[in-house]
Amino acid sequence: MPGSLNVRDLDDDLIARLKRRAARHGRSTEAEHREILRQALMTEEEAGFDDLAAEFRALTKGRRHTPAEALLREGREER
Repeated sequence: MPGSLNVRDLDDDLIARLKRRAARHGRSTEAEHREILRQALMTEEEAGFDDLAAEFRALTKGRRHTPAEALLREGREER
């Protein structure tokens, strides 16, 4: 389902450069904006589960954690 995105507070110079670039490529400014976003995100790799888990462990390092089995047991006892 196509969505919509508004970008606010762009510098006038940036807008003018976008318009010139769009004209060079024979596209509307909006189409050029879409193409720039598509290209930028196409080259970005999605992080895999292992990478995300390692990042989460690093962010929560040193914090106290409740073991999953304790949470499961607690949930069962509440029923």
